[in-house]
Amino acid sequence: MKKEENDLIKSRKEKLNRLIEEGINPYPYSFDKTHDSSEIQEEYSKLKDGEHTRKKVSVAGRVLTSRVMGKASFFTILDRAGKIQVFATKDKLHNYNQLKKVDHGDIIGIVGKVFKTKRGEVSIDANDFVLLTKSLRPLPDKHKGLKDEETRYRQRYLDFIANPEKKDIFFKRNIILKETRTFLDKLNFTEVEIPALQTIYGGAAARPFKTHINAWNIDLFLSISPELYLKRLLVGGFEQVYTIGKNFRNEGVDRTHNPEFTMMECYWAYKDYNDMMVLVENLVEHLAKKVTGGSSVKYQGKTINFKAPWTKLTMKGALKKYGKLNVDKLTDSELKKELKKHKLEIKKFTRGWAINELFEALVEEKLIQPTFITDYPKETSPLCKEKRGDPELIERFEFFINGHEVGNAYSELNNPLIQEKLLAEQEKERVDGDDEANPMDEDFVTAIEHGMPPAGGLGIGMDRIIMLLTDSSHLRDVIAFPITRPK
Repeated sequence: MKKEENDLIKSRKEKLNRLIEEGINPYPYSFDKTHDSSEIQEEYSKLKDGEHTRKKVSVAGRVLTSRVMGKASFFTILDRAGKIQVFATKDKLHNYNQLKKVDHGDIIGIVGKVFKTKRGEVSIDANDFVLLTKSLRPLPDKHKGLKDEETRYRQRYLDFIANPEKKDIFFKRNIILKETRTFLDKLNFTEVEIPALQTIYGGAAARPFKTHINAWNIDLFLSISPELYLKRLLVGGFEQVYTIGKNFRNEGVDRTHNPEFTMMECYWAYKDYNDMMVLVENLVEHLAKKVTGGSSVKYQGKTINFKAPWTKLTMKGALKKYGKLNVDKLTDSELKKELKKHKLEIKKFTRGWAINELFEALVEEKLIQPTFITDYPKETSPLCKEKRGDPELIERFEFFINGHEVGNAYSELNNPLIQEKLLAEQEKERVDGDDEANPMDEDFVTAIEHGMPPAGGLGIGMDRIIMLLTDSSHLRDVIAFPITRPK
């Protein structure tokens, strides 16, 4: 701790002790707050300059700036909705002298009448003041701010104080998650919860986090996907189910990846991947309208148009359009040359994985406007039905926005014989060293042997949607407490 900071803390503790000696509780239990700052600003915006009202209000917030003088003082306080100026005079405020013990960062309550200053600022003329919380540590410097990025995320509470506009992202996040639920509920989906701790993980190609339960002396895994549990519910007679919750994948951290992230996943009996495309278009456009007021949004200088219908391309068609590759005309040897040319590697060569890898390298970043990419090679998922008319492909789509995958959907595999075979292949790959392959889940196979209806399934990375709808450049900006490196 810097010496000057240590001195400030010492000074604040001395003020705290003096308040206690004077019989003042610096941490009272409650305060009757009637208004947020934004409500006052909006309600009284039409006051004339210099006009006073008889309307008494009470506000509470953190002191950002102060100018305490002999007979008159000014404060700016910050609450959840914004800022408001407070004017206090010795003749109207009975405990005026206590203002000298108020520091930047203290939380105070103010009761007073609304007026507009001669300079046109809606303010409160205080006639009562209460110290609600004595702050013992200084806030970040108002001019220098909170510049260090790691500190911003590690001490997010300071980030929200120093950069209050950041809170708006999380108000919008709340709207997006709430409206997603409302949208699905209106379609008669049922929200369910799936276990975060699982004896067997599955549903995605990912490396899990492992933990241990002492009561049974066995290892458990944090959920990498809710898929296999939601499909068990389809077997149990739930025809439309969804969950919004955390997934955990032991993978890298970058602008669009965090080991802990929020996923919406839903399953709709008697539908297929074509139906899920319509669901995606309607849901995302609905969210855009609720957050921004329209179907188009500005994102990092680009205009993204979410209005349906979206562009649809097969993976091979996208490679032909953006990568100038007609993969159907390339031999295995020529595909290997293309991989080498673009410095791409795959663990085990198959045509399907080669095509998928070339797509990711040559096409993804070019998909700026919302685009469905359909008909993936069968190797890319063991949980999806074959493409009707082409057994080398599966009825899968991902949708991309601004060069990143945002969601994934299937016509879900419900043939237990094929499912068991594919999961057995996954188990073998896992044993052979593929740490993203899934173990065999015999209970899941047993479940669908009882009969799972045909269904469409969809997963959407909600954090990435929130990034797009809040013009946030980094995933960490839309997660209140992202993973950070230890100091």
